[in-house]
Amino acid sequence: MTSFEADWGSARVQPSPNHGERADGRRPDMILLHYTGMPTALGALDWLCRAESQVSSHYFVHENGEVIQLVPEVRRAWHAGKSSWHGETDINSLSIGIEIANAGHPGGLPDYPKEQIAAVIELCRDCVKRWSIAPERVLGHSDVAPIRKVDPGEKFPWAELHRAGIGHWVEPATITGGRFFQQGDAGQPVEALQSMLSLYGYGTEITGQFSEKTAGDVEAFQRHFRPERVDGIADFSTIDTLHRLLSALPRYS
Repeated sequence: MTSFEADWGSARVQPSPNHGERADGRRPDMILLHYTGMPTALGALDWLCRAESQVSSHYFVHENGEVIQLVPEVRRAWHAGKSSWHGETDINSLSIGIEIANAGHPGGLPDYPKEQIAAVIELCRDCVKRWSIAPERVLGHSDVAPIRKVDPGEKFPWAELHRAGIGHWVEPATITGGRFFQQGDAGQPVEALQSMLSLYGYGTEITGQFSEKTAGDVEAFQRHFRPERVDGIADFSTIDTLHRLLSALPRYS
């Protein structure tokens, strides 16, 4: 692909050939955050720009905060893979994908540098403003692809983004004892949990059976919204945090 003008003025353009048309002329109404999960930032950026990789993102954020734009925002970058949110399965057509240079779980899940997160915040703020993206539509890859994906990981500072006006967040409930639900459980309380996860957007099947899939969805929820303990067990802290997040959504508040 030939070069193009950056959508965000602070970004440097490095075109990737991996993109296409957004389905049905869709406008992006979601931001999807990823970590690269590779040993080096340059290696990850090179991979995203190779035709044979068949992957890309709209933006790439280096550890030092430098932002590279690979694909114009009006185009469909290839970053989400098999995924779903609120029943939508072509997440690539709905979203702006941002890859954040971080070795991730394969590399010991290093902290995200302050300069990098500051750049992510400014980039997201600009995208949110230009495309009128709702706070609850700023998500992680693991939200739309539980079990299959775990990025940007439990060390990603979602609370810091929220303090800067990006994303949907409530303070997680304290982890205490009490009743909990886990894989193998069944009944109306499990069905209620599944219904809440589905209402928030997760692709949770409402069966009343706490399956491996349900555990994966709970784990994805915890990774984003209750990262202190990510174990796929729906304890009081997890359920209360989910309930308060739902209550804070515009359509329920």
